[in-house]
Amino acid sequence: MPVAPSPTADPLAPFVTLPGVSDAVGRVRDAVVAVHNHPANRRGFPANAAEGALRGARASAAIDGAPLTPTTSDLVSDPLLAGAVRVADEHARLVPVWKSSPLQALARLHVLAAADLVPVPRHPDELGRPRPGTGDRLSLLADLVTGATAVPAPVLVAVVHGELLALAPFGTADGVVARAAARLAATASGLDPKSLVVPEVGHLRRLAEYRSAAAAFAAGGAEGVGTWVLHCCAQWEAGAREATSIAESRA
Repeated sequence: MPVAPSPTADPLAPFVTLPGVSDAVGRVRDAVVAVHNHPANRRGFPANAAEGALRGARASAAIDGAPLTPTTSDLVSDPLLAGAVRVADEHARLVPVWKSSPLQALARLHVLAAADLVPVPRHPDELGRPRPGTGDRLSLLADLVTGATAVPAPVLVAVVHGELLALAPFGTADGVVARAAARLAATASGLDPKSLVVPEVGHLRRLAEYRSAAAAFAAGGAEGVGTWVLHCCAQWEAGAREATSIAESRA
C-alpha cells in the first residue's frame, strides 16, 4: 500500500493533509447528507437504494467491459454483469461482516462476482481465495477497516478501493470486488449508511481518468495518492447527483 512515511500512529493521516483533500472530503459529506435528507429518501429510501445499487452494478461491470445498458437476458448471459448484480444484492447482508471481518467479506464478494468467470473444475480452489503473496497487504487493509485509522470516511473508502485495484488479490473480477468493497466501506463507516450514492456511474463516465488515477495510486507517492483520493471524492459527489436524480424521479 502506498502509505507516505509518517511519525504518527495512523498510517493514513498524511493523506488528509494532501492538497485539496480536506476540501474534497467536506464536499462529499455535504453532497451525501443532502441525498439522505431528500424527502423521497426519508421513508421510501429502500426502493431508491435498490435502483442505485442496480445502476452501480451495471456501471461497475461496464468499467470492465460488460454491456452498459443490458436487457433482462444480459443480466444472466454476461458473466461480469451477473456477478456485479449478485454482489449488489448481497450488500446489506455483508455490511456487518465487513465491520467485523473484512477479509471474510472480501472472500464472499469474490465468490459472488467471479462465479461465472472461473472454470468450473477450478471453482473450489479459486473462488474467494486470494492469490499467494497478497496476504500481508490484505491484512493491513483489514486492520485499517477495523480501526487502525481515524481518517475521514471518504479517504478510507478511496484507500480501500485503490488498494484492492492495485493488489488485484483474486486474479478475476478484482475491479467489481474493489468497487463493491468501497461501497461496503462507505456504508459501514457511516458516510452513506443507506447506500444511496452511485459513485460507479462517475467512475464510468470518467473512465480514462479513473484508470489513470488508479495507476497513480498504485505507483505510490504523495502526488499519486492525492490524485486518486481527489478523483474518488469527485465521483462520490457525482454519485450523489445520480442518487438525487433517482429520488426526484420517484418523488
